[in-house]
Amino acid sequence: MESSFSFPARRSSPGASSNVEKTAGEQFHVIHKVPSGDGPYVRAKHAQLVQKDPEAAIVLFWKAINAGDRVDSALKDMAVVMKQLDRTEEAIEAVKSFRWMCSKQAQESLDNVLIDLYKKCGRVDEQIDLLRQKLRMIYHGEAFNGKKTKTARSHGKKFQVSVRQETSRILGNLGWAYMQKKNYLTAEVVYRKAQMIDPDSNKACNLAQCLMKQARYDEARSVLEDVIHRKVPGSEDSRSRNRAEELLLDLESKQGPIDLSNLVGLTLIEELVNGLDEFEQKWRPRRLPVFEQISNVNNQLAC
Repeated sequence: MESSFSFPARRSSPGASSNVEKTAGEQFHVIHKVPSGDGPYVRAKHAQLVQKDPEAAIVLFWKAINAGDRVDSALKDMAVVMKQLDRTEEAIEAVKSFRWMCSKQAQESLDNVLIDLYKKCGRVDEQIDLLRQKLRMIYHGEAFNGKKTKTARSHGKKFQVSVRQETSRILGNLGWAYMQKKNYLTAEVVYRKAQMIDPDSNKACNLAQCLMKQARYDEARSVLEDVIHRKVPGSEDSRSRNRAEELLLDLESKQGPIDLSNLVGLTLIEELVNGLDEFEQKWRPRRLPVFEQISNVNNQLAC
């Protein structure tokens, strides 16, 4: 059933100007974060944000898509609402089936939505493929529509993100995905590269986990102590230090030899290294030490 609504009635008084009424209407949209207008997309956002009726919102988002009303936003917002209702598989199929109706500028954002959906429902292989595709776009200069920065949004606030920051973020997500596949050596390679591009305490803790999975406890301890001693960006946040301290306690209880059975094959590592090396050459004229370390890993696996 189509949702209907009406905006709060405005009291009129003799001599009240249209500007005052316009301001009141604008305040309603700002407070509730609802766009102006009366098309199906606006009604969908009203159902989602004001009426708190996600099922009605999905119906109206579908109507907006079919009517060609702000399709870029309608498809993305509908997928987000579906995810909240644990209709993740349906959301994935919707994005994949109707993204052709969206603008070129919206494709990158839709990729991010898909990555989040894949992660939600455990489709790790597809998540990895899409993350690697996004990295290739960066290598080829196709990300951000050729610009050096893009505008991102988090918790209703806009901010600028550089290609360097985006690359590190994608690598961090890729490292997490390889962790789920128990490909800890590849995850380590990816996390180390991410830290060299744009380090932060969260990826540092994840790197420590990779090292712990490989029974390389001394290296993991060193990484965690850097977070605890606030030597890593973001470690001023007490939550990051608390996580590092918890991992350190867990580390102390770890025993057992390294498990080589879950290490990823040589070909995949070489492919990843070659791509990362290509990107790194765009930023620095010199090969960084991490690639020497990775080359040593390749040589060891080849023996």
